[in-house]
Amino acid sequence: MKQILHIALTMLAVSCGPKIQYDAQGTFEATEVVVSSEATGRILRFNVEEGMPVTNGATVGEIDSLQLHLQRKQLEAQLSALIGSRPDIKAQAASLREQIAKQQTERNRVKNMLRDGAATQKQLDDIEAQIRVLESQLTATLSTLGKNTAAIDDNAAALEAQIAAIDDRIAKCRITSPVGGTVLVKYAEAGEFASVGKPLMKIADLDNIYLRAYFTSDQLGQLRLGDKVSVTADFGGDERYDYEGHITWISPESEFTPKTIQTKDSRANLVYAVKIAVKNDGRLKIGLAGEVIL
Repeated sequence: MKQILHIALTMLAVSCGPKIQYDAQGTFEATEVVVSSEATGRILRFNVEEGMPVTNGATVGEIDSLQLHLQRKQLEAQLSALIGSRPDIKAQAASLREQIAKQQTERNRVKNMLRDGAATQKQLDDIEAQIRVLESQLTATLSTLGKNTAAIDDNAAALEAQIAAIDDRIAKCRITSPVGGTVLVKYAEAGEFASVGKPLMKIADLDNIYLRAYFTSDQLGQLRLGDKVSVTADFGGDERYDYEGHITWISPESEFTPKTIQTKDSRANLVYAVKIAVKNDGRLKIGLAGEVIL
């Protein structure tokens, strides 16, 4: 009788013990992006709310950029004045070219007269000397005007670069979403002062979610990137839903088993994190518990 009672108690203890029907356990996560301010100034508007969907590249707010616009106008005025001071090389050299052409015509006339004995060699030499002087003056003038133009062009390029930098800073005053997803947390409100690097909101793509599950070293031999596995989302009670997932990442390093995770081998101290991508049907939430069956 005592033996029968002992067997019954043993079976009762076994039946009351934990029954792990899955190969791994974890929690659902999503890639979260914290959007921070890229400019300093007062937030003029910030049209997002927690739970609101946003699209990639959508402008959702604006930071005061008045001072930047004024700086841009000042630089544009300086650039316009600088360009207006650029010398007209063709016009300024035209007078010397005209004098050279006139002297060359006179030289040809004197040469003809010299053949006829109506002019002297000195007259021809004087004209040729005058032409050389004028050509030297033209060369010097073109060189000076060219250097002045190059200096003005360099200064203009510097101003244009400053304007481009101002435009970039103005663009960064617009608060845009770098990814599409859902606003999880809103850290700032319109009217507050923002500084570079201040978090404004957190966004996550909840359509493409993944389960971070933990496997023991004995199970790694069964895992390959791209493998399809069965994922069960546990909503508590009897509410459980199955999803198809595929392995997208296997950690190259082991870690101690997180306190909230159970493994098939309760003696396992070291486990490997694995990401399993799951298509969200709208029910899955970040932090929800999930189980994996290989």
